[in-house]
Amino acid sequence: MSDVAKNTVTFRGGGFVPGTRRWAPWLAFLVIIACWEAASQLRWLPALFMPAPSEVVKALHVLMVDGKLVAHVVASLKRIVSGWILGSIAGITLGFMMGIFVLARSVGLPIVSALFPIPKIALLPLFILWFGIGEPSKVATIALGVFFPTVVSAFSAVDNVSRNLIRMAQSFGLSTRMIVLKVILPGAMPGILAGFRISSSIALILVVAAEMIGADTGIGAFVLAAGNLMQIDQLIAGVVLLSMLGLSVSALLSFAEKIVLRWR
Repeated sequence: MSDVAKNTVTFRGGGFVPGTRRWAPWLAFLVIIACWEAASQLRWLPALFMPAPSEVVKALHVLMVDGKLVAHVVASLKRIVSGWILGSIAGITLGFMMGIFVLARSVGLPIVSALFPIPKIALLPLFILWFGIGEPSKVATIALGVFFPTVVSAFSAVDNVSRNLIRMAQSFGLSTRMIVLKVILPGAMPGILAGFRISSSIALILVVAAEMIGADTGIGAFVLAAGNLMQIDQLIAGVVLLSMLGLSVSALLSFAEKIVLRWR
């Protein structure tokens, strides 16, 4: 009897329940920043190449006071939002078509596979020739970069919807339109939202690269100018700003997931 008691396995009826520790990321950030500040104050890090976090905060404050920070952020956000919306709409449309229709899959899959690996920023000079040096060329670069991962995620999400659910809906006499709206779309939504996380990061990377090549305003142009002038505190401030934008986008997507995926 005692041997049986010793070998008893603890009941874990909850399974692998997803959860978060809200304090953990804040604590990790605080530890990293504190170590960075301490290393700077002890002169373990050269101030010329790696200024202390306090200096970076001062640079952010100066930029915020003189209005440059807002101007750069607004310019970048306009490009990101425009390119991301265009690329996402086109990517979801084609991804759904590839997931549902055999002909669209047969034609679209090899084309997407061939064009996806091309670095989209390498096409910016071509877009500048086509659309000019202004905003359309940058938006087109971002939209194209967002389009391909969105196509892949939407297609994979639709293709992974359980066939048994689709057959069950057909046995109840639902129309094709209702099956797409009530079965395929909800089933594919987790994969599509996961793809949004990837595409939003790509949009942020591409806007910085595009602004470094051909823009006077925007976070990328600001970071490039600060680097050329060896203003390292402002350069790191721009990098921190990019990180904050990424965290903000991630928080928005997490909020959207809670609303859209309440059925889970």
